[in-house]
Amino acid sequence: MRHTPRRVVVTGYGAVTPLGLSAASTWDAAVRGVSGAAPITRFDAADQTTRFACELKGFDALNYVDRKLAKRMDVYSHYAVAAANEAIAHAGLDTSTLTDAQRARIGVIIGSGQGGMETFQNQAVTWHTSGPGRLSPFFVPMIIPDIAGAWVAMQHGLRGPNHAVVSACATGNDCIMSALDSIRANRADIILAGGAECAITPLGVGGFGAARALSTRNEEPTRASRPFDVDRDGFVLGEGAGVLVLESLESAESRGATIYAEVLAVGAACDAHHLTAPHPDGIGARLAMEGAFAEARISPTDVDTINMHATSTGLGDVAECSAVRAVFGDHADVATSTATKSMTGHMLGAAGAVEALFSILSIVDNVVPPVINLESVDPACNVRVAANVAEQRSVLVALSNAFGFGGHNTAAIFAAREVGDSL
Repeated sequence: MRHTPRRVVVTGYGAVTPLGLSAASTWDAAVRGVSGAAPITRFDAADQTTRFACELKGFDALNYVDRKLAKRMDVYSHYAVAAANEAIAHAGLDTSTLTDAQRARIGVIIGSGQGGMETFQNQAVTWHTSGPGRLSPFFVPMIIPDIAGAWVAMQHGLRGPNHAVVSACATGNDCIMSALDSIRANRADIILAGGAECAITPLGVGGFGAARALSTRNEEPTRASRPFDVDRDGFVLGEGAGVLVLESLESAESRGATIYAEVLAVGAACDAHHLTAPHPDGIGARLAMEGAFAEARISPTDVDTINMHATSTGLGDVAECSAVRAVFGDHADVATSTATKSMTGHMLGAAGAVEALFSILSIVDNVVPPVINLESVDPACNVRVAANVAEQRSVLVALSNAFGFGGHNTAAIFAAREVGDSL
């Protein structure tokens, strides 16, 4: 007998981003079209080709963990814990009162594209200047990409499935997909899913700069991230974390939780083309979107908004637009596309999770945030976008794309509860 998969809904969310230290402040800034870009303050960037980024402003790890634990965690884990704490509170989960049985049914799947970059760089300097005897005993656990989820689980006593998916800038969506599959398979009732990243370090900025991936618009950082614009010259590095509380519909209803959206599907595919460049025809992106629609049992014409991966690179934006046009046809002129990296910068392993959050909030508030800095549209980027100002419109279904180095492509579909009820 074939069983209908469990429905999975979103009952909470949290974020720390270059736009704000909460999901609400981040969303407010995104709708208003605020840029998070500014000159780098985390280190002296005078010798870097790119000297600006989208950093978090005013973040203090001690607001989330005590001093002793903070010293044993990389910054990316600080961000993950902060976003997860907000998501748990927002979902109305009091983890202090959970029974052992309940703890075993709540998991954490939070990934990172690069892990503890700041710790890695600092410890490499320590080894070079002082030798291996001066390395921290916490060096290895601080840098591995799975450890952020472990910290969240330990802080809240969550004993369900716990791992990280690492797929570069597709990480956030892949973690959501893994959580979706785990809940559908009845391995858990609730999973905190998302991504976290802190790569604004000398090595991180220098490495992406060496790859000629970053914008060098040093004199006007807030205008540097400009997806779809003919004058785009690379992405702006961002940082932060986004975490969603995914929950079976039965669990959410039993505890009277607010349901913000339903996760219908996450599609995934590979370009199998190049180490860093997308396939020029967007083959992997197209396959990921088509797979998501097949799983969700809806049509591209049902989509109201697309949060595109759109990093503001010459090749990437065109390839994605080509894929969207191939999948959506004329509906690419109807659905409102956005590119929120124009404001947050590229948050790497956290990007998919934060952009999934934006898609969910578009459904909740019926508004699509803008693509800022769009002054002259590249004719090859032939999709309808919310150019420079947010667009108020009915949003029942949202698609969120996230792609990564290595040819990783993912596409997540979120919908209002009533859409899922009708399927």
